[in-house]
Amino acid sequence: MFSLLLRGFALGFAVAASPGPIFFLCLRRTLLWGRMYGLVSGLGVATADGFYAALASFGLAAVASAIASGRRPLAVIGGAVLIGLGARILLERRQEAGQAPAVTARGLAWAYASTLGLTITNPATIISFAALAATLGLGAGAGLSKPAVLVGGVLLGSATWWSVLAVGASVLRTRLTPALVCGISIVSGMAIAVLGMLAIYSAFS
Repeated sequence: MFSLLLRGFALGFAVAASPGPIFFLCLRRTLLWGRMYGLVSGLGVATADGFYAALASFGLAAVASAIASGRRPLAVIGGAVLIGLGARILLERRQEAGQAPAVTARGLAWAYASTLGLTITNPATIISFAALAATLGLGAGAGLSKPAVLVGGVLLGSATWWSVLAVGASVLRTRLTPALVCGISIVSGMAIAVLGMLAIYSAFS
């Protein structure tokens, strides 16, 4: 069981650490808005990772197949949202370093829900978890304990990565200058928009 937990942890950490639009989004939120917003945004991603890990680990083949078959519309929706998000970041007025918005329950709920939704609309992640489940012999007939341990490991690994990112990026906030903040926004906005375009392109390629 402990070995299974470690494998789940490694997978969750590796999938979360893969560079992508959510990485840029969470990094920017941490640098501009503070550690709490970055951490909660990352936990939204970890929840989505755990959801896909549960589908694969508990042998919910029908649900997984339905998500895989609906990959194109989900990719188009997610890509369109990313393009809009990237454009919004590029058009926003420059934020002064250190002037983070107040931490509110509504703001944190939006930070969590937005990254959860963006990650859910990228169902390609399920391939990684399905491959691991197949390798470990999980699925129908594996009982409940082993899949639950694997899902717990994935959640823990993903959450650990986003916690490390939030803490590390928050340390850099004290060194931000207005020019650097503007540069981060430009790079993040462009990267998110381009990755959204690639998601839409891949859906039809």
